Amino acid sequence: MGEATFPFVVSVHDAAPVTAEAVQQWLDDLDERGVPSTVLVIPGPYGGGPALPDAPDLVRFLHKAAVHGHELSLHGLEHRDVPGGPPWRRTVNRVLARGAGEFWSLSEAQARARLRTGLDILTDADIGVVGFTPPGWLASPGTRRALAALGFTYWTSHLGVHCLPGGPSRRMPALSHRPGGAGEQAGARLMTRAARAFARVRMPFRIALHPADLPRPGLREAALDAIDTALAAGGRAVTYETLVTA
Repeated sequence: MGEATFPFVVSVHDAAPVTAEAVQQWLDDLDERGVPSTVLVIPGPYGGGPALPDAPDLVRFLHKAAVHGHELSLHGLEHRDVPGGPPWRRTVNRVLARGAGEFWSLSEAQARARLRTGLDILTDADIGVVGFTPPGWLASPGTRRALAALGFTYWTSHLGVHCLPGGPSRRMPALSHRPGGAGEQAGARLMTRAARAFARVRMPFRIALHPADLPRPGLREAALDAIDTALAAGGRAVTYETLVTA
């Protein structure tokens, strides 16, 4: 590996029956660039749509994506709020995860039950995973213990990628749009500027793509510009699994 090379990760979030078309669009964009991604799968019902077992076309698509070098990873069970936790955690959930911090306030037993259910659904779909990205990148201490006990290889937070059972952790900030917010366009500009800054100093970083980005003006273009910037600077696109096992 040359000195100019640095790893970066592209993740495609919220893969579910209701987002299948958008996920395919993102993967088409990435395949055009030869960029492998980590696809974050929601196995339970999400967004008013069915659960993964009731979407055989999506299951077949995910299998093909894995064959083409994309990693499949677990992204919660239903990607929704689970009531509970102290007020400060509920506030963080609203601000950072827009109320979708499913695993932010769970005990170890609660997290283990939801994780096992998600894993069982994926197993029935013949999908194996080694990693977990909690919705909103928010995971309680109990969730982290449950992940280690269930044999996950890694989990991710907003600022890093964490090997299990006990580390190490790799600092690797994630750049992500916030579609629909008041600062949407400013955030898009920040993504491209941050990608250029990280690439200039060869700092590993991540780019998170969401289905909700695609309908918003300029967000797809900004994300692809960030990816192209990383590639042009010598960045090596890897999946999370490759990052933690290489």
